[in-house]
Amino acid sequence: MLRHTDYPIIIKESFRISVNKLWNALTEVDQMRQWFFENIPDFKPEVGFQTQFAVVNEGRTFTHLWTITEVVPDKKIVYNWKYKEYPGDSLAIFELSQENDQTLLRLTLKILEDFPAEIPEFSRESCIGGWNYFLGERLKDYLPDKS
Repeated sequence: MLRHTDYPIIIKESFRISVNKLWNALTEVDQMRQWFFENIPDFKPEVGFQTQFAVVNEGRTFTHLWTITEVVPDKKIVYNWKYKEYPGDSLAIFELSQENDQTLLRLTLKILEDFPAEIPEFSRESCIGGWNYFLGERLKDYLPDKS
């Protein structure tokens, strides 16, 4: 279960592309649909921007509710991330930095309010697996030819 008392989940990946190209993959809706969620209706890297979309898994609907709370172009974007159908609240913090010829991406997920223990998707292991899939597989597969 994801609890507000847990240590944050941190996922790190590196990419051999410019910071700006990685930032665009993280913040331009047409690119986000290619590697993240294909049904994101809209996205703007602007504080206060809100979007929502449903994902169904094993018969359960998870309507993602995102609100952008912080933006530092080419460096950091923070979403408040929760679900319409379930209690729980979190912050997803995406931070970019340049190191030599690579751009580093650090995702930190901070739990603000506990998510339900009885829902398998809200286990810490499921969450880590999901972020590793999106950032370590889908985003990596999407970006190689973008440099």
